[in-house]
Amino acid sequence: MHDRLTLPAPAKLNLMLHILGRRADGYHELQTLFQFLDYADELSFRVREDGAIHLHSDIPGVPHDSNLIVRAARQLQRDSDTSLGADIWLEKHLPMGGGIGGGSSDAATTLLGLHHLWRLDWSVDRLAALGLSLGADVPVFVRGHAAFAEGVGEALTPVELEEPWFLVAIPQVAVSTAEIFNDTELTRNTPAITVRTVLEQGGRNDCQSVVEKRYPDVRNALILLNKFVSARLTGTGCCVFGSFPSKAEADKVAAQLPASLPGFVAKGSNVSMLQRKLQSLS
Repeated sequence: MHDRLTLPAPAKLNLMLHILGRRADGYHELQTLFQFLDYADELSFRVREDGAIHLHSDIPGVPHDSNLIVRAARQLQRDSDTSLGADIWLEKHLPMGGGIGGGSSDAATTLLGLHHLWRLDWSVDRLAALGLSLGADVPVFVRGHAAFAEGVGEALTPVELEEPWFLVAIPQVAVSTAEIFNDTELTRNTPAITVRTVLEQGGRNDCQSVVEKRYPDVRNALILLNKFVSARLTGTGCCVFGSFPSKAEADKVAAQLPASLPGFVAKGSNVSMLQRKLQSLS
């Protein structure tokens, strides 16, 4: 009987997101700053000898074969030419459409977990390149270090950031990334800046005004959180966040959120929980 390997699929925050322009292929040139959170989905894997890939956890509205976890596993299986398969279980904690990387993080954890179990000998660069074929955010989770991202999000420069505590509030709506990026009112001409400027001065989220206009629940969550702390949208999802110097201060504000606005408190982390766990296995 093969042992089960259990790994976290951590959340991330986009601390800023600038849209520089739209490319001929429809993708957007952007600049963003990623940091991980010590808050995660949990994935468990067990090797199968028959080559089958089976995800045992249902996600409402997502057919088994189009789930990013299954697609990641099958792509790695094809590209590595292995005869092995896997049973996979998912314990979901990160909200769908939240902008905190749930699906992309699950895919990256699948790639790294199966790479470990199938005893492949790929470089991180090769795994990240496969990840990019699954989604623009997957490589940052594969590499597992806070980063300044450019291009469509795939050109990564590792950065060292302060690691505050974050309160993340989760408005109960699912924001469509495609819808936001296709909105005619989205700012698409923000001038490019350097990583040094970002680290010194910060930035904004160019998608925030579009999301606020389309989703009143998100706008209301930002108004509420702004009473306590400078609040911002992460990525193109529904989640909004503010940073605090201590867990106690973040918990104090979290306790004042209404029941209709769930959330969580988590520590910012420059090295992801996934990387730390994998390093402990090697």
